[in-house]
Amino acid sequence: MIPYDKRSGKIWYNGELVDWSDVKVHVLSHGLHYASCVFEGERVYDGSIFKLEEHTSRLFYSAKRMGIEIPYSEDEINKASNKLISTQKVENGYVRPVVWRGSEMMAISAQQTKIHVAIATWEWGSYFDPKLKVEGIKLNISNWRRPAPNTIPWDTKASGLYMICTLSKHEAEKQGYTDSLMLDHEDNIAEATGANIFFKDKNGELHTPIPDSFLDGITRRTVIQIAKSKNIKVHERKIKPEELKDFDGCFLTGTAAEVTPVSTIAEYQFKVCDLIIDLNESYLALVKKKKAA
Repeated sequence: MIPYDKRSGKIWYNGELVDWSDVKVHVLSHGLHYASCVFEGERVYDGSIFKLEEHTSRLFYSAKRMGIEIPYSEDEINKASNKLISTQKVENGYVRPVVWRGSEMMAISAQQTKIHVAIATWEWGSYFDPKLKVEGIKLNISNWRRPAPNTIPWDTKASGLYMICTLSKHEAEKQGYTDSLMLDHEDNIAEATGANIFFKDKNGELHTPIPDSFLDGITRRTVIQIAKSKNIKVHERKIKPEELKDFDGCFLTGTAAEVTPVSTIAEYQFKVCDLIIDLNESYLALVKKKKAA
C-alpha cells in the first residue's frame, strides 16, 4: 500500500486545490500537540458521496463543540468535496475532511490560532478483508472504557477521542482478533473501535446500545431505518456484557465498516444469519440507489 504522504493528485487545503505532496502541517501545530482537531469519514459510491450533507453538518457540530469556528460555510465544504472527488476521479472510495488549530500559539490556550481545513479523497475498498465480511470478524473485549459524557465532547468526531480506540485495536490484533468491543464508563456495551454494534436475539429482534457516551453513527441511524422498514423491532437500550450469551447474531455498522457481521466476541459465538445478510444487501442497495438518483 502506498503511504498516504507519498500519493499523488490534489488535496483541498484552505480553499485551494494543492498538489498532494505540497500540503504541509507544521510540527508545532496545536492540533497535533493538544488534539484540537475534528474530522469526518465519508464513502464514495459510483462517484458520489453518500449522505455528504449529514457528514458536513456533523463536522460543523463537532467543531462548534470544540470551540472551533470553521472559516467556510457548509455549502462551500460540500462543493469542495464534490469538486475534489471529480478532480481525483474517485469512483468508489473514501473522503476525509479534517479541521485543526494551527501553530500561532503553543500552549493550552489557543484563542489566536488559525483554523485550517483540508479535504482528501482516495480509492478505497472494504475496511475489513472481504472474506471476513462473509465469515464474520472476531472481537476481543477492550480493557479501555469510553469516558463518561461529562468528561469529554463525546458526541463529536474529535481526534483525541480515538486514542484509546487505537490502543484497543492494536491489542486486539496482537491477540489474533480483528477489532475490539469497547464498554462504556458504567461497563455497558458501547461500540467497536470505529463502528457501532447491533445484536440479534432468537426472536429476530435487534438490540443496540443507546449512544449516550459515544457517537450515534450516520450508518447506525440508516440501518435502524432499514430494519424498521422491514418490520424488524429495534431496541435501543443499555446492554450488559453478560447478555452476549443471549444473542445469536451480531454486526457492526459504520461509514468504513458498512454492515459487517461478527462471528466472535471473546468466548461468545454468533451466526452470520439471513437477517444480517439481508440488512447488508439492503444497505448496499440503498447507497447505490442514492448515487443513481
